[in-house]
Amino acid sequence: MSLARLATFAFAGIQAVPVEVQVQLAPGLPSFQVVGLADKAVAESRERVRAALTGLGLALPAKRVLVNLAPADLAKEGSHYDLPIALALLSAMEVIPRECLSGFAALGELSLDGSILPVAGVLPAALGASTAGLGLICPAAQGAEAAWAGRGEVLAPADLPALLNHFRGVQVMTPPAPPPLQAEDWRGPCLSEVKGQETAKRALEIAAAGGHNLLMIGPPGAGKSMLAARLPGLLPPLTPAEALELSMVHSIAGLLRDGRLLTRPPFREPHHSASQAALIGGGGRARPGEISLAHNGVLFLDEWPEFPRPALEALRQPMETGRAVIARANAHVTYPARFQCIAAMNPCRCGHLGQTGRECGRAPRCGEEYSDRLSGPLLDRMDITVEVQAVPPSELARAPSGEATSRIAARVRAARERQRQRYGEDGPRHNAAADGPILEATARLDEAARQLLEQAADRLALSARGFVRTIRLSRTIADLEGAEGVSRSHLAEALSYRGRRGLRRAA
Repeated sequence: MSLARLATFAFAGIQAVPVEVQVQLAPGLPSFQVVGLADKAVAESRERVRAALTGLGLALPAKRVLVNLAPADLAKEGSHYDLPIALALLSAMEVIPRECLSGFAALGELSLDGSILPVAGVLPAALGASTAGLGLICPAAQGAEAAWAGRGEVLAPADLPALLNHFRGVQVMTPPAPPPLQAEDWRGPCLSEVKGQETAKRALEIAAAGGHNLLMIGPPGAGKSMLAARLPGLLPPLTPAEALELSMVHSIAGLLRDGRLLTRPPFREPHHSASQAALIGGGGRARPGEISLAHNGVLFLDEWPEFPRPALEALRQPMETGRAVIARANAHVTYPARFQCIAAMNPCRCGHLGQTGRECGRAPRCGEEYSDRLSGPLLDRMDITVEVQAVPPSELARAPSGEATSRIAARVRAARERQRQRYGEDGPRHNAAADGPILEATARLDEAARQLLEQAADRLALSARGFVRTIRLSRTIADLEGAEGVSRSHLAEALSYRGRRGLRRAA
């Protein structure tokens, strides 16, 4: 009887969970079984491994082949178990010396001809292997991604013959190197292309400077989507820690390309027909949703009231906690989801409420029913609400170009740098994430601002959440001006954005 072992990983959120692949060759009727709570993709690995070995000119021994994936009570999903099963089997067959695999973990999908295909989760697996003091064997196309772990040997063969030749000493595989971590320049649309809409542009700048949620309300064609599409150009590049965490989410989703970490904040814009699982995450394999793919970036929800009500209400908790918790009967999976929510909506279903001669016959009732699709607690989480009025064509033709994205982005970077110095490297990354004692110690409202806030809190019936978010917003406005403290004018502007002029219900 022969027994061989090799390490690999399962995934719980962005965490790599160690799994040991155990292969036993024992006397008995020839068979090939995989046990250990494996899903359909893992069970089918038997045929892919068998075909890959045939391509090497090898046949399975006429024995009972048993593959156990330990721990047996942990669900195993995905095709990345193909390569570790094949390597452990080759070790049990004494084709590969066991000492060659003792210091490695492996993951990869096998093609029928022995090629090693890309799989999801290589970056978290590389970090998990590095933590365990192991090297990693992964597909050639993802060698650069695995090299970001920084510790441990990485082998990235294109196929099984190349890996066998390396272990036999016939050829030496060159360790892959991570591509340089460089912030990409913004190549998207420029804000100077948006004519007029100065109030909305100001709101966009404040939202970018402090990471605040923004709701734009206006008729069709007013420029809401144009403004939202230009927000990523205002945001500063991600820090190395933020880039690594975001890239791990995209690696789990199988969206990381060319081994490059994502250095720009993501901009995700799901269609309004997206389900709750698509937005929050879930499904049979508990995959990350749009809010996690937008981690450290922007989630743009166009036609906001048209999204399914359960999906919208499911956003409330992640918007506060910065994480998405997917609960299943057999597991709880947590993904990071600290995103900036930018939403756009029409004032009513027809979109022309308040426009004489264009609004439908059900006005203003149609506007009330349309806004009723959004709950008060959800609206209360939007820091800025701004009306985007349509610019007449005659003014569009004569309106000069506005400020370029690069100039506004420079002011946003300066404001973010003030926040970084105020909160430190281990503190909140922007004002929207500041809370509790940190916010109290850094807000610095003068006496006039404090009196105005107390009066406005009563008149506007601000909730405790709205009260805190107003302070955060005023702190961002002060940062854009380079002010040490928050004055009455800063707070007055912040309060003007808390009004729900475009909605019947006050938040």
